[in-house]
Amino acid sequence: MSSVYRIPGAVIYLLFCCLQSTAGEEVVKLQELEGNTVIIHTGLTAVQSDAKILWFYGPEKADINIVDSRVFRGETVIDYYTERFRDRLQLNRNSGSLTIRNISRDDSGLYKLQIIAGKTSDWSFRVNVYSPVSKPVIRNQAVIHSASQGGSCCPLCTVENGKDVNLSWFEEKERISSINSTDSSDHLSLSLNITVSNNSTYTCVASNPVSNRTTRLNITQLCYINTVNDPLLQNRIITVSAVLAALGLTVVFLLMSVVWYKKKETNHQESEDGEMNYAEVKITSQYSEEFNEKKCARGTEIQDHSDSVVYSDIKT
Repeated sequence: MSSVYRIPGAVIYLLFCCLQSTAGEEVVKLQELEGNTVIIHTGLTAVQSDAKILWFYGPEKADINIVDSRVFRGETVIDYYTERFRDRLQLNRNSGSLTIRNISRDDSGLYKLQIIAGKTSDWSFRVNVYSPVSKPVIRNQAVIHSASQGGSCCPLCTVENGKDVNLSWFEEKERISSINSTDSSDHLSLSLNITVSNNSTYTCVASNPVSNRTTRLNITQLCYINTVNDPLLQNRIITVSAVLAALGLTVVFLLMSVVWYKKKETNHQESEDGEMNYAEVKITSQYSEEFNEKKCARGTEIQDHSDSVVYSDIKT
């Protein structure tokens, strides 16, 4: 019966001896997404029941003891020391693996596992935690010439920078340009110069080791609409609008002047037509000579009615 229990112990002991030769020589690198539950696997299937298990952590050097598990008087005791992780740690005694819930970027650093079972074996893990990359935004910088004439469009892709963020332009499925920066306080920006008549599909991709986001360029919507946003074109539009407005005012003034002049001429003509012109018409009747003869014969003064004046209107 006792031999049954000695065999697993011997196997584990041999495993520790093999692992000890490489302990401290290799650091396993893990890249994790912020907010996830992360399990740091040791690769072990069984750990000696009375072994002491220790986990250490540090941003650069693993010198802070965060987990201490040991067997005391036949009972397994597990202590979680640091306030950094609070209740987010959980140790698996069978494999030595460590679970970290709701991991954050501040949890990035070096983790070291130490198992003491007659001999000491160490494993080191470098954990880098990333936040999800933000979605890139595409806007137009400028349009050279009118888009309707097949001018150039200059899209600018921008994304919030962060740890190991990379920004790229793709034409169809081929990467044509890329940029990254270690200055995480800034935004990453990458421009592209294309002709509006280009029928290719362009996408801007922001990525980090654990996530990526893509924005597709809509040439028709971006370049044609933003033609009016070009400062040079805006100045031209303003100038043309001012000239057209001045010409419009001039035409209106001339039309009003012509109307006023014609109205004045009409009023003047009507005024002249309203004035009466008179001409003196002298009428001599056939009886005038007879009347004069009688007047001389009688020698009397008779009122002369032979000559009368009639006034008639003459319109010109």
